[in-house]
Amino acid sequence: MSRNAGGARRPSHLEHPVALGSARSWLGVLRRGGRIDLEFLPRCLFVCASTLATSALKLAEKLRYGRAIRRTEVHPSPIFIIGHWRSGTTFLHRLLCRDERFGYLTTFQAMAPGFFLIGGGRIKRFLERETRKRYPTRLIDNVPLHLDAPEEDEFALANMLPFSFLHGFSFPRRARYFFERYVLFEGISRRELERWVATYLELLRKVTFASGGKRLVLKNCANTARIRVLLRLFPEAKFIHIYRNPYRVFLSTLHLHRTVLPRSQLQRIDPREIEENVLLFYERLMKRYLEDRHLIPEGNLAEVRFEELERAPLDELRRIYKELGLSGFAAAEPAFRAYLRAVSGYRKNTYRLDPAAIEAVNRRWGFALERWGYERLEPDSIRF
Repeated sequence: MSRNAGGARRPSHLEHPVALGSARSWLGVLRRGGRIDLEFLPRCLFVCASTLATSALKLAEKLRYGRAIRRTEVHPSPIFIIGHWRSGTTFLHRLLCRDERFGYLTTFQAMAPGFFLIGGGRIKRFLERETRKRYPTRLIDNVPLHLDAPEEDEFALANMLPFSFLHGFSFPRRARYFFERYVLFEGISRRELERWVATYLELLRKVTFASGGKRLVLKNCANTARIRVLLRLFPEAKFIHIYRNPYRVFLSTLHLHRTVLPRSQLQRIDPREIEENVLLFYERLMKRYLEDRHLIPEGNLAEVRFEELERAPLDELRRIYKELGLSGFAAAEPAFRAYLRAVSGYRKNTYRLDPAAIEAVNRRWGFALERWGYERLEPDSIRF
């Protein structure tokens, strides 16, 4: 385990989120990302080498399973969990996926979407061993890290396409470009959008195939702004939107960026720009959701307040099932209870809310405080 002079562990190049992804996609990211700062060149070269090294596995999987995957039909009414990052989407996703009737993308599948069907043996065991040795929990939130756990599908898309918000963590000075173009779909060409749609459907068919044809529960925070496109693909889709106290979301999202960037960035970025990006992305994502939520047919959207889900998870799940017309809650309830017992000792990160953070949230995210009924704090407040 490598450490720097101060004793902290130096991130491994293998931690880069697209180290096992598509070489073609990575080359597309490099073309869009701009200049690489010299200190990060070894990381860039490692990702180039690792994506090329796994190309034969991807080709072998396509030859073996390609026809079967193309013939696989995705359930016409997948369940999309949406909401801004750090709003409780992971907790809700992992809890809902305890219902055995549902299928989902796993962390290993997201890491290696091109070869997870044939790489589930030695490669997966190696990655599991290395992951557990280095990270028994996720760095951003202390949630246990397992390769079979439900995972966000944007992670898989970033490994398959250059059209992903997550590439902004590799090229943080271009983060706004990746966000506007591939989350909001502003300025995206028709050809790029068609390729995004085709790749997303390919991923969902592959996950459906791997899960034995089950209805999918999909979590993707970026999908919060993609309702129009998702409804064109799946008019009968169900949506669960989870929201959380904006002050906590702000601090937690800053922590996410400061944790992920050292393990993925190929460019330096001013900390003030990181904070501005966090403020801007939330503002634009949530306003787009509020503009488009009316497009979801009645009975296909449930909204969840994270604090209520945390306080009474079974009551909130029961309500979600009822509002979305989902059957099987009683049958799945023992599995939900078992999962809740297993995570009962989990402790969230704690953050200090300072006057500057309060002022920034009030100024930029006041609409969310009002929309979801959270108390507006003042910069001189000591409560939180």
